[in-house]
Amino acid sequence: MKKIAILFIGLLLPIASFSQEKQNNFEISKSIDIYNSLLRELNLNYVDEINPAELNEIAIDAMLKEMDPYTVFIPESEIESYKLMTTGEYGGIGALIQYDGEYTRISDPYEGWPAQKAGLQAGDAILSVNGVDTHKKPTDQVSELLKGQPGTEVTIKIKRYGVDKPIEKTLKREKVKIENIPYATVFDNGIGYVSFNSFTKNAANEMKQHLLDMKKNHDLKGFIIDLRGNGGGLMNEAVDIVNFFIPKGKPVVSTKGKAQHAGSVYNTSNQPIDEQIPIAILVDGGSASASEIVAGSIQDYDRGVVIGQRTFGKGLVQNILPLTYNTQMKVTIAKYYIPSGRCIQEIDYSKNRERKTDTLTSGLSPLTSQDTLGKPFKTMAGRTVYEGHGIMPDVKIEPKKYATATAYLYAKNYIFDYATKYAYEHKSIAPAKDFRIDDATYNDFMAFVKEKEFSYTTESEKKLAELKKKAQEEGYLESISAQLESLEKQLKADKENDLVKNRADIEDLLRLEIVGRYYYQVGRIIASLENDEDLKEAFDILLDQNRYKSILKP
Repeated sequence: MKKIAILFIGLLLPIASFSQEKQNNFEISKSIDIYNSLLRELNLNYVDEINPAELNEIAIDAMLKEMDPYTVFIPESEIESYKLMTTGEYGGIGALIQYDGEYTRISDPYEGWPAQKAGLQAGDAILSVNGVDTHKKPTDQVSELLKGQPGTEVTIKIKRYGVDKPIEKTLKREKVKIENIPYATVFDNGIGYVSFNSFTKNAANEMKQHLLDMKKNHDLKGFIIDLRGNGGGLMNEAVDIVNFFIPKGKPVVSTKGKAQHAGSVYNTSNQPIDEQIPIAILVDGGSASASEIVAGSIQDYDRGVVIGQRTFGKGLVQNILPLTYNTQMKVTIAKYYIPSGRCIQEIDYSKNRERKTDTLTSGLSPLTSQDTLGKPFKTMAGRTVYEGHGIMPDVKIEPKKYATATAYLYAKNYIFDYATKYAYEHKSIAPAKDFRIDDATYNDFMAFVKEKEFSYTTESEKKLAELKKKAQEEGYLESISAQLESLEKQLKADKENDLVKNRADIEDLLRLEIVGRYYYQVGRIIASLENDEDLKEAFDILLDQNRYKSILKP
């Protein structure tokens, strides 16, 4: 009897599913009909002229906001930008740009690409692109003006530090390819290292070549994969990279979604390159998606030690689907699960939608994994790992925290602007790994900052102002005014010494910015590794086999 009941339920499931699909199709047809009639009547009757294309995009964006942040509409004008996500390629001049409140400036030209070859420099303010005035235009709008089909020309007018008249340059756009691995080396201690930017096309092949060259030319004692700040990319590239260290036929990631084609298991398909070499993977809060597949799979197989900070927690899979009129949609189709069975997705967006009404009425915030430890899982060796938190490192390194003064100097571009001035006044500097900020340079920097009338408000000053206001409201201000005045004077005196007190941190940031002016991205990476606490910890672990093995034991 029980078997008959189970069979009956099994027969009902497809019928129920078909019925739900039929109901959804009716609702979609009904909604499209309502939307079309609304837009048509709006166009005929609204008091002013409307822009149907603009209104349509607003409506689409509003609808997709009810999904997750990764499901987005891609208009034809933004196709080039989205190519960059999957291929690492785009048609343009090859430079990072940033907005300073007045103009968008070149912040980092890529070495060997049109911007750098034409002589554009970090700090150059873009006045116009092909005759279009860029004053007060934000970065995304200027970026679209700079991009275009490879082989086409773009004329840029810039304002350069130390040069009175604007400079005009005509560049030929190229198919710019952002490197997945901008820097790889073997340190003197025998540890191999790769800095990984992204997982676009051919990332695994690039990694394979670096690893094989290192093994051929060096007696490797260990291998470091630096995934800090790596936002991910193509899943298959991540699977192939895990395969370099894991035997053939092992699951790396599986996907589960509503559509039948969204559910798959991705196994390693080749013989590994090296199953024995000690591995350290460096991660932080910017390591996401494909980075988490690599770090999580290596952790789940107890194949290497993960070092750093908790990763971002993006366990959602997107496909880019073609729509009409050369538009596209990037849509979340599945969640992915790593070998232990855990999903590393940080936020359940469906719960956020379900709780929206409660949040408005009761003040409750949407649930995140901060509210719970998450479900425990086991690695192959039996170590406990948790779901829903991204990847928790095996060895946690506290992120560097900067003083308020240091953070303001960086955020308000004082460090960036001084590096521009320094590069104008110095034709060359020592190699990236040897360059240092001497006393004369730092004193010049402090004078530069003072001349710019650098000011900021500390948290202590904010709290003191709040206390003063509250004391006045409650009638205590007169009795404690002397103490408050004394505190204000002490804070002011301490603030005046902040640039001296925080010199070490400010110097590090200044050094990286100046090195980038001469040696571009590679030089910046080399300079950053000099005082890298995560890297030092990786060295210590990889060169101490007892410690390495003890971390990987349950």
